[in-house]
Amino acid sequence: MSLVLLGGSVSPFVRKVRVMLAEKGLEYGHEQVNPFAPPAGWRDLSPLGKIPALRDGDRVLNDSSVICAYLERRYPQPALYPSDAYEYARALWFEEYMDGGFVPVAGPRVFFTLVLKPLFGRKSEADPTDVAAASKVVEEELPLFWDYLERELGDSEFYVGNRLTVADIAVASPHVNLRHAGVAPARKRWPRLRAFLDRMHGRPSFKKVIEEETPIFGKRSAQISD
Repeated sequence: MSLVLLGGSVSPFVRKVRVMLAEKGLEYGHEQVNPFAPPAGWRDLSPLGKIPALRDGDRVLNDSSVICAYLERRYPQPALYPSDAYEYARALWFEEYMDGGFVPVAGPRVFFTLVLKPLFGRKSEADPTDVAAASKVVEEELPLFWDYLERELGDSEFYVGNRLTVADIAVASPHVNLRHAGVAPARKRWPRLRAFLDRMHGRPSFKKVIEEETPIFGKRSAQISD
């Protein structure tokens, strides 16, 4: 198989690429790689030691945004990047807003704290002090991101160009991690964003990966309320 994706499924960056591949109808192999305990020689494939990496035959690429851009050029249909210059830039902006702004807050300080840390420690629940710390982030820091996403979505179904683009995939992917952690933007305060996430997570491309991950990582997901 020409395309092989390397990286742990629960990573929002790996998931972003998996959804991109699914939306383009591409077949690919998938090798699980834990960046906290990588296989020997991992730095030869991933110079920064991060996931994901993509093999395309004897070629290797790193970074989810680079990989998605490559897939778009290599397999241009269906297009997941706008052709209009401004809309193209807007799609890249939303991708960066999530990857560079949202994920560094929501990932290590909410998802890792509530989900991965207990798993690594073989505990059934997160420590109360960790729950309190994560709750503080959800209550005080994530609303700034959610307010922006709610406002930018407006009455549209998608974030850019009235059709599915990498921007929508980038917004929806890290919210799967929050879903696993039992966290979602409150429907009353952010109704458009919450409806958008419902639509995106219900797409076959997202639904498949969510169903794979939930038995292992989604024990807190039942705690989500409106």
